Amino acid sequence: MPKDVGRGYMISFLLGVDDLVDTRFAISPLSEVMGSLRALRAPALYPLHVRWRTSVLRTLEPADQRLLSALVGDSLALPDFLTPRPTSFAPTIEDELAVVRATPVEVVRRDLYAAHAPRVLPDALRRAAAPGDPDVLELVDGICSSLRRYWESALLPHWPRIRLVLEADITHRARQLATGGARLLFAELHPNLRWRDGVLTIDQMIGHHQVDGSGRGLRLVPSLFAHKPAPPISAEEPPMLDYPGRGAATLWEPEPAPDASALGSLLGAPRTTLLRLLAEPLPTVELARRLGVTPSAVSQHLRVLHATGLVTRTRDGRRVLYRRSPLGERLASA
Repeated sequence: MPKDVGRGYMISFLLGVDDLVDTRFAISPLSEVMGSLRALRAPALYPLHVRWRTSVLRTLEPADQRLLSALVGDSLALPDFLTPRPTSFAPTIEDELAVVRATPVEVVRRDLYAAHAPRVLPDALRRAAAPGDPDVLELVDGICSSLRRYWESALLPHWPRIRLVLEADITHRARQLATGGARLLFAELHPNLRWRDGVLTIDQMIGHHQVDGSGRGLRLVPSLFAHKPAPPISAEEPPMLDYPGRGAATLWEPEPAPDASALGSLLGAPRTTLLRLLAEPLPTVELARRLGVTPSAVSQHLRVLHATGLVTRTRDGRRVLYRRSPLGERLASA
């Protein structure tokens, strides 16, 4: 998906009623991977990610770094086949790389040349210029392998938090669409977007064409590595738009330190004490002895802890032993 820093052209989507009804949001791991490569290439545009960038560059293998850098054009354009349109709300990275591997050779060549136009392809991509198809297929396989390694080292450790921020953005946008319709949604997405008379116009693009939705719907993909909206550059692609997600500034904030009193506030002091004692299997009588209360009082709290899945129980002869469940372990250790 070639995307430009800003050339004054525009791309527009002609969206009918069916397209608006089929406007959907999606979270794309591969779109985040490709967007993050732009952050590596142009750190000045992504000040929020500077510390993350420094950490990633220290761990990248030189060969991977050369290939991944070559995927981003001088204008920060990205090859369209490396940002496939999501077919579900949250495809896995494996799902998306499988789509990339199945890309026809002629589309791979077209998109790589488009991303680097008017310059020649970088040395790392020269196999795409070779006349034989096996060279291109081998290059695509190498790109996918490099992207997979990069995903695992650079983004996967942070993905739960990234996804949480992206889902929060989608919740906000869906509420806008429900309460204010398409006009409010597009007005709030970015200043480069204009919605009028069924046409969504995206300014500051490389291309200059209009795409007819033709009932194919619109896919909206938030990204924490996007600095402006980015549609497919090809007029043949169905309507899709990566856009800057809300909350990017919160992504790298340090996690708050655990509050030792929080568990007591949640469960109450007696049940918190019981949960902490149950790191080992204990019967009701022993728990009552340690706490200096009656067995019946302990039994009441154990029933609640067991019903909520925080403790397990097993019979040992005539005794019933209680112990923290895996869920209780996680809660107590937090």
